[in-house]
This record gives sequence, structure tokens and C-alpha cells, in this order.
Amino acid sequence: QVQLVESGGGSVQAGGSLRLSCAASGSPYNSNTYCMGWYRQAPGKEREGVATIDGDGYTSYADSVKGRFTISKDNPKNTLYLQMNSLKSEDTGMYYCAAAPKASGWCHLLHILFPHWGRGTQVTVSS
Repeated sequence: QVQLVESGGGSVQAGGSLRLSCAASGSPYNSNTYCMGWYRQAPGKEREGVATIDGDGYTSYADSVKGRFTISKDNPKNTLYLQMNSLKSEDTGMYYCAAAPKASGWCHLLHILFPHWGRGTQVTVSS
């Protein structure tokens, strides 16, 4: 069973930065091949994709975060990151880490469906 645990959330003023982390473990997780992603959900809104990264480091981003957020991973540490800069109040929400095996297909926000999810970490941006 793949397990994902997010951390790094908190409260920050608009314009500030946060870095989220997601520790992955369990079998059959493989940091070199799995597709990883970050999603978020604001109160009263649907969950939306933020960014994905595949085993080779290819990334995709939602238009709303391009140029401000960076997804990355440390394979030996089995850890996924989301560096968030120039935060806006609309970035407020619960942020979730997700994982999918390579067999799930194209690792891109427009395509991938993630079977494994973490419990989330809260990000609050005040204006």
C-alpha cells in the first residue's frame, strides 16, 4: 500500500512563500517511475490539479500557478516538493499529494488519474 504524508502547510501573508513536502512510502511505490502530483481544494470549491511530475522530471502546471509554483522531487529520499512563491489569497486551500504508477499513462494534469492520496496540509494566505 502506497502511503503519502504531506507537511509544510501554514499561514502566510500574500506575496510570501511556502514549501510543501510529501513523503512517500510503501509498496509498490517507486520514486523513479511513479507520477506524482499536487492538488488543492478551497472551501466550497472542487478539487483542482496544481502540478505533476513524472519519473523523468517532466512537469505540468495549472495556468493559475505557472511562474509562481515549482514541483520537484528527491528520488533517494522518496520526497515530493511544491515550492510556492508570490502566494495569493486565492491559493488558500487544503493541498494534497497524489501518486500513480507509470502504467496509469501520461503524467499530465490533463490526463492522469491518481489512485493514491495523502490526507492533505492546509495553506492559508491572508491579504
